[in-house]
Amino acid sequence: MNRLASCRTRGRKMIDEYAERRTRFTAQLNGGIAIIPAARQAVRNADTEYPFRQNSDFFYLTGWPEPDAVLLLVPREDTYVSILFVRPRHRESEIWTGRRLGPEGALDAFGADEAYNIEEFATRLPALLVGCRNAFYDLGHDDAMDRIILSAVREARNKVRRGGWAPHQFTAPGSILHELRLFKSAHELATMRRAAAITAAGFARGLEHSKPGIYEYQLQGLIEAEYRDRGAQALAYSSIVAAGANATILHYTNNSELLRDGELVLVDSGCELDNYASDVTRTWPVNGHFSTEQRALYEIVALAQREAIAHVRAGTSFRAYHQAAVRVITNGLVELGILQGGVDELIEREAYRPFYMHSTGHWLGLDVHDAGAYTLGKEYRLLEPGMVLTVEPGIYIQPDADCDPRFRGIGIRIEDDILVTSDAPENLTAAIPRDPDELEARIGKASSA
Repeated sequence: MNRLASCRTRGRKMIDEYAERRTRFTAQLNGGIAIIPAARQAVRNADTEYPFRQNSDFFYLTGWPEPDAVLLLVPREDTYVSILFVRPRHRESEIWTGRRLGPEGALDAFGADEAYNIEEFATRLPALLVGCRNAFYDLGHDDAMDRIILSAVREARNKVRRGGWAPHQFTAPGSILHELRLFKSAHELATMRRAAAITAAGFARGLEHSKPGIYEYQLQGLIEAEYRDRGAQALAYSSIVAAGANATILHYTNNSELLRDGELVLVDSGCELDNYASDVTRTWPVNGHFSTEQRALYEIVALAQREAIAHVRAGTSFRAYHQAAVRVITNGLVELGILQGGVDELIEREAYRPFYMHSTGHWLGLDVHDAGAYTLGKEYRLLEPGMVLTVEPGIYIQPDADCDPRFRGIGIRIEDDILVTSDAPENLTAAIPRDPDELEARIGKASSA
């Protein structure tokens, strides 16, 4: 099956899904023209390229999988038309770098109203700008594209000097588009559930093969291989596999140290499926048994996560679940003697921050830190059904922390992907063990078989 035939198998349902997204977007453009470029193919070094990953806004509106394309949404009478400029079919290039869909594919398999060779974009754009008061385009991210757009605007303004309209201001498309992306459709949620299931399989493999004496990168390789075996196309982000005190480094990615007996390992990883991200963290004892101190801290984080998830409810503030986690963590640190004082006073002066210094979560979707505002005006927004976010409290006791030495060098985070519904929150990644007893029962089973 060639690439165009493969894309056709996506069927009318996906064409309609992208068309519906474009309709919701253009309904808010007030007669402006939208110009949304695709991602470019980036050079890694010499003649080697990075794996291509489509721009999330462009993908959201088109599903188009290739680089070097532009989507125009152009007002015509009482509607909008979608025009895709894409790379043409080119036999010699396709022999070297793979099949292209071309303008035919943009029309046939992706539902564009019109499609042209990308080489025609600069010459066709000025005429398409005439009659549009505003241009929805994100200036400042691509110098070469900025030059084309600004030149076309100048030409369009020259055409209408004696009457008519050409764009007189630019607006970032994300001011509208990112709010739409915040609320996931049934199709998006189905994809994210599949990504969560694949990630769960990767973590299961990691747990089963965990043991002292292997390296962080070996555990990473086992988990990520399972993602690929099950159809994920990429990682959602660089995996963190942090053993021992490395777990107190929030964005540790060296993944080069040995897993040692008696230590914990923190794994923060997720696959990307059809451009949608999963984002999960689990922490477990390398040898399959929590020490007294490790379990005490772990149970505080686990309780903080349960309390936080309980606050992920429609109508509650985005900030509420972070505040719930902070209270549990602060109280737990007081009970262990790591903090001293009253819980309310410690929270007020943020005394917990040396041990818990990040927010409890973020939006999740096409990007692992997905689009969408966290505040509306000066207040944190209220949660609504269809939003997906992470809940990821943690405790990080630095090796030189001023506390009981038994706790030093321990880092713990537990993270899940949560869907806001009209009722109880749905944990998309609940299949991955969190209970400490269940974790102990799962660790190293492949090694001992």
